[in-house]
Amino acid sequence: MPPAVIDLRSDTVTAPTLAMRRAMAEAEVGDDVVGEDPTVNRLEARAADLLGKEAALFVTSGTQGNLCALVTHCRPRQEVIADVQSHMVTWEVGGWASVAGVTVRTVQAPMGVLTPELIRGAVMYENVHLVDSRLVWVENTHNGAGGTCTDLPAMRAIGAEARAHHLVVHVDGARFFNATTALNVRPADLAADADSVQFCLSKGLGAPVGSMLVGRQDFIKEARRVRKMLGGGMRQAGVIAAAGLVALDEVLPKLAQDHANARLLMEIISDAPGLTTYPEATQTNIVFWSVDPRLGTELAFAERLGAQGVRIYGFKGTGRCRAVLHHQISTADARRAAELIHDLAAELAG
Repeated sequence: MPPAVIDLRSDTVTAPTLAMRRAMAEAEVGDDVVGEDPTVNRLEARAADLLGKEAALFVTSGTQGNLCALVTHCRPRQEVIADVQSHMVTWEVGGWASVAGVTVRTVQAPMGVLTPELIRGAVMYENVHLVDSRLVWVENTHNGAGGTCTDLPAMRAIGAEARAHHLVVHVDGARFFNATTALNVRPADLAADADSVQFCLSKGLGAPVGSMLVGRQDFIKEARRVRKMLGGGMRQAGVIAAAGLVALDEVLPKLAQDHANARLLMEIISDAPGLTTYPEATQTNIVFWSVDPRLGTELAFAERLGAQGVRIYGFKGTGRCRAVLHHQISTADARRAAELIHDLAAELAG
């Protein structure tokens, strides 16, 4: 039998666990649009409590959760301050412009971590010709920077600077629990300086569907209306919310192993000819590396590796490839994938 394919394209490729499937099959349900799905209600209460916020909203995806936050916090002709590589800026189909009607002032944040100086320099002054600065956007962990974390002191500094300019703070925490695990901090502490946080159930936590948006009671009340406007009102959504509850219990404690496996993979390929790794950025479950043009393009590298049974992403025109570890990748899988990456680089280098 050929070895099984090792899929490292993303932590979104996981299959629901047996416990998730059982919980989904047995979930108590109702009409969530009118607040009558008890399983969704339990999930929202659990999410709010974990992050120390007043309320939470179950949404279909991280993109929808981020867009709900944008539309709820902002009005057209207002501006968001964000790192240039933020997922919201680059990978969410321009919803900030086409739906929320806001502009984005991008900054070059070191390793994806905003600083008070960057925020201060981006805030617009009062002028009839200018937009109004409104929202500071934090991505934690930061995908494009390599899965890097904005730590507790940095969040406190961001929050203080935002408040000094009467701005609000949103955290795109698609992999928020990867950050809390790597930093060894309580989720509520890392979320304390944010007005709202979105976290995915379907990435590091391995559930099949959904994200959570948390914040103040009045913010979530308005975000619920925005979710409805965006077509995100769900009916008997407890059948998917049930998997999210299991993910918080079953998968969250395993995130540290994903980080260890990512580190192992990075270390094995670090001396591969023609590949450049980024040890300082390998903080959680994501590993990026650059491919020397003499070995071919990043797309060709990913394609050749896929033919050998390891699936990764090559990002067109960047020279970079990415692997993402998750709870259904064992340490043996991570080691084997790393060895195949190393061997392919050596073969291409001649």
